Amino acid sequence: MTTAGSVPDTFGSRVAESVQTLTPGYFALPMAAGIISVGLELEGFHAFSAALLVICAVSYAMILVLSLVRLARFPADMRRDFLDPARAFGFFTFIAGTNVLGVRLGMAGWQGTTAALLAVAVLAWVVLGYVVPWTAVLGRDERPVVKDANGTWFMWCVASESVSVAAASVEPLAGPEWRPALALVAVVAWSLGLILYAAVGIFVSLRLLSHPIHPEDLKPQYFVAMGAMAISVLAGARIVEMAGAPMVDATRGLVAGSSVVFWSFASWLFPVLLAGGWWRHVVHRVPLSYEPGLWSVIFPLGMYAVAGIYLGRAAHLPIVAVIGQGELWLAVAAFLATFAGMLWHLWTTLARSRQG
Repeated sequence: MTTAGSVPDTFGSRVAESVQTLTPGYFALPMAAGIISVGLELEGFHAFSAALLVICAVSYAMILVLSLVRLARFPADMRRDFLDPARAFGFFTFIAGTNVLGVRLGMAGWQGTTAALLAVAVLAWVVLGYVVPWTAVLGRDERPVVKDANGTWFMWCVASESVSVAAASVEPLAGPEWRPALALVAVVAWSLGLILYAAVGIFVSLRLLSHPIHPEDLKPQYFVAMGAMAISVLAGARIVEMAGAPMVDATRGLVAGSSVVFWSFASWLFPVLLAGGWWRHVVHRVPLSYEPGLWSVIFPLGMYAVAGIYLGRAAHLPIVAVIGQGELWLAVAAFLATFAGMLWHLWTTLARSRQG
């Protein structure tokens, strides 16, 4: 039913509205599906892993197409996202999603595709790494900007570490002339990701300490703090396994020892973030319903599991591997519940007519 001057409530209008309001961080969906697929593949559950790989690839392609349509049809909305500190850092999920998909395809034997996706991700990493901080933070007249710092800012770190993981994954299969360059990219991206983590951690901590915290403020994206630390562990483990190269040889011992420290910190963050969720949803009764930000919870769960499995095997730490294996199934259960919630949300938003 429509009124004079209103837009008819049709399926097409609802699709257009969904595209217009598409969050930049929706690539966290293929990130989550892809990293859990990697974990299942490492554990030998090949059929289940392949199913999640399909979800990862299909969702990546769909979100990419929708983002390009949004850029073409609603450029003003896209520009506002770049200027919004609360949303702009979500654009880094494109880089991480591209690399997660590439790494998983490499495990399936599509190494050329992994290299191509890495090239795309590196280009986006260089461009967005300067554009997003400038448009969302440095280029704003409003101060203080720290009041808008939130968990999505850690996606900047995740993007850098994903470049490191993908470069380290491609390196063993590359020709001798490419290996030093890939080693350089892997170590530089790993190092930069850690420096950015420290900087973002300071900004987010200042936000939490200097401004009131309401239950609605502790959004799911804060889980990215753990995911960023976990992917640093995975990147470090992959770098340690790389063939000899000047950059790797100079940092191998540091990277190996640091990875264990970072895994320990990620483990410490886990109950802290769970307690925040309990405070938000149980103590203050904020309804738990589907929102795109939930994929920013599923990805850290999957990444923590994969990091533990990989580090446990690479560093011969069986207890770390066992923890990762157990946590993998928590990530699977959370993924299935969130995926079902997303499908129901899409059905109620797009397929069913609005009332009134």
